[in-house]
Amino acid sequence: MGNELEKKKKDTIWVAKNLFQRNKVSGSSANISFRDGDKVYISATNTCFGTLEEEDFSVLDLDGKHLDGPKPSKEFPLHLFMYSKDSRNGAVIHTHSFYSTLWSCLKHEDKRDLIPSHTPYLDMKLGKITLVEYAAPGTKELFDNFCSAMNEGNGYLLKNHGPIVAAEDVLKAFYALEELEESSKIAWHLRNERI
Repeated sequence: MGNELEKKKKDTIWVAKNLFQRNKVSGSSANISFRDGDKVYISATNTCFGTLEEEDFSVLDLDGKHLDGPKPSKEFPLHLFMYSKDSRNGAVIHTHSFYSTLWSCLKHEDKRDLIPSHTPYLDMKLGKITLVEYAAPGTKELFDNFCSAMNEGNGYLLKNHGPIVAAEDVLKAFYALEELEESSKIAWHLRNERI
């Protein structure tokens, strides 16, 4: 069990640093977590993906009780909701990546299927993307809005804020997040074109 936990930590740190190096996150504005049994390891408040280390994880139980480590990201409830909605989810990533955030700022008629399927890969990796109405980061209103928007999918755009995705493990969450960002980029550039 110890080796599995260490692998999850190493994979999560690799994903965080990779996202930082590729300019998909900046400063301390993102958060990442993984589940290990009945515990959730989430990046602590004010941590930077570019310098994330093993001691930068806060440990919570599935009810949000702080068990160990530094203070968790204020958006930890979003992560817990993703774990509680589907027991297969083993990792959650929330960023403010550029094109996904741009796309979240537009007005959308269909809030349950935000991003056009210009390529097949978003549907293959993540499925339909749902919009979560705006509320200030870390607030009860945001958490309530997120709960109201939750459906069977694992990909969401927080309005004027950024994407949050869940998957079976952190590498699959990373791949899904990258596809969401790429699909948002394609949609942004083609938004006034007829395909």
